[in-house]
Amino acid sequence: MTTAIASDDSSDRTKRFYRQGNEWFFGTSLQSDITVEVDGILHHLHKFPLISKSGKIARIVEGLQDAKDDAQILLEGCPGGSDVFLIAAKFCYEIKVKFKPENILVVYLAADFLEMTEEYSEDNMLAMAQNYINKKILLSWNGCISALRSSQNRILEAENLPIVRKCLVALSVMACRDPSLIGRPTMHGSLLSPGGSILWNGIHTGATLRSTISDWWFEDASSLSFPIFKKFIETINERGIRSLDVFGALMFYAMEYLPGLDRWQNKQGGRRIGRPSLDPEVVDRKALIEGIAELLPENKGKLSCSFLLGILRLAMILDADLLCKESLERKIGIQLELATLDGLLIPNFLGSDDLYDTDCVERIIRHFLSFQSLKIAPFSASTSHPAVPPSSNLLSSAARLVDDYVAEVASDVNLKPEKMQSLLESFPEYLRELDDGIYRALDIYFKEHPGLQENEREQLCRIMNCQKLSTDACVHALQNPNLPLRVVLQVLFSEQQQLRTTISNYLQASGNANNVAATTTNSNMNAISREIIERESWVSVARENQYLRVNMDRMQSKVTELENQFMGMKKYMGRFSRRSMSR
Repeated sequence: MTTAIASDDSSDRTKRFYRQGNEWFFGTSLQSDITVEVDGILHHLHKFPLISKSGKIARIVEGLQDAKDDAQILLEGCPGGSDVFLIAAKFCYEIKVKFKPENILVVYLAADFLEMTEEYSEDNMLAMAQNYINKKILLSWNGCISALRSSQNRILEAENLPIVRKCLVALSVMACRDPSLIGRPTMHGSLLSPGGSILWNGIHTGATLRSTISDWWFEDASSLSFPIFKKFIETINERGIRSLDVFGALMFYAMEYLPGLDRWQNKQGGRRIGRPSLDPEVVDRKALIEGIAELLPENKGKLSCSFLLGILRLAMILDADLLCKESLERKIGIQLELATLDGLLIPNFLGSDDLYDTDCVERIIRHFLSFQSLKIAPFSASTSHPAVPPSSNLLSSAARLVDDYVAEVASDVNLKPEKMQSLLESFPEYLRELDDGIYRALDIYFKEHPGLQENEREQLCRIMNCQKLSTDACVHALQNPNLPLRVVLQVLFSEQQQLRTTISNYLQASGNANNVAATTTNSNMNAISREIIERESWVSVARENQYLRVNMDRMQSKVTELENQFMGMKKYMGRFSRRSMSR
């Protein structure tokens, strides 16, 4: 099979390159006197055109002067392989070659490899490639992207080359600028009034465009291989780009190549240059997750937290290195209050019987508390509760989330009492306004684990502060057969103390009636009266229920005792009957 190579020049000379099998020839009346092998492909050429342009080949030929006329050369490591060497050979034969963004970087590297410099010929290929890069590539966003995309598949470790570094610097400069200034599609311009509001038929609509994130370059950047993309992110970080933009770009890239993550739909701006040049099926997902985790800034937000939890889950599945998982857990921990219950319910991939990875969540909680600069200390009845910090709303949100999580995992029949206790103690009790969440989790756990011993139940209940239960929780607790009797009595005693406090406040308000306005005093006294009546009613009901519960226990004990006596009498009568018959 013969394949002819045509170039942009219309002369006959340009059509003289042809291929037969794995060999290339240049058709001319002169016989070939040098054969250059590149990646197993033979190129039958002529010495003079090559040595007049290439310093590398000239030195090799000079070392072969004593050899036969038909020199054999093996070129190892030529960038771009046989295809790019053929472009260099055409250039040596003064055949016009067309530089394109898709081949310019590898052509430049091949020219550098072959030493096609001005020392050997004016306007040599290295200088011409450099000039094309400076004028056509580095000034164009699309040109840089196309050049980098093509080079990543043809050049080993392209991200470490100086010429690639120049392209990345140019991209980083353009990414930090207005896309309209570099020829990117944008919604700005004629649609906006000088004040920034959107115009419709020249009329101010009052609406404004959101500019919280410059995401126009995310899609194009995601078409780069991760080593080059990583270098690009590091480069724009050096230029001081906003962490929000960096986080968005990393999130977009991850969603392209990590199946399982929810797609981020907030895509505005530029037109994509084709599809990603990488197949998601062949991407090393473990290495990708570890690399993204290393680059992620500590950015707060509901979307950020949800994404981090998704990445962490994949890191658990793929068994990413410990440093990666610790970094993700810390970034989630600083914004725990923004997490969701579904996001925290990470399945256990370690092979144990537990349904969820509770150890991971405990570490996240510790990071949250550490970030809030809270001193975690066990509660002691002999000391007062530590004061809640100013960010009490944030802490309340986090406490509710943790309580919901513990209540959800409490239904796991394989969850051991020690693990349940560790979860309940992970968020200090004194930082909660109410302990209703702890009580709800304990109630679920006791129902799902009926085989727990009394001492195990009491041990878990010690974490709960009965004085911080709401009225509804107290009513439920006093009628809960799953709670230890000692805990029920503590709840009852605690509520009686609160009732005394309420009555004391009522009497104090009554005594100060002459010192305040009558309407205000009457209003306060009526509110306290209603609270007293409410507490008295449910305390009396709870006390009656407790008496009934004790009486039922006593009755059950008596029934059991009578049953034992009956069985003993039955056995005695059986033995007596057998003796009578034997006589």
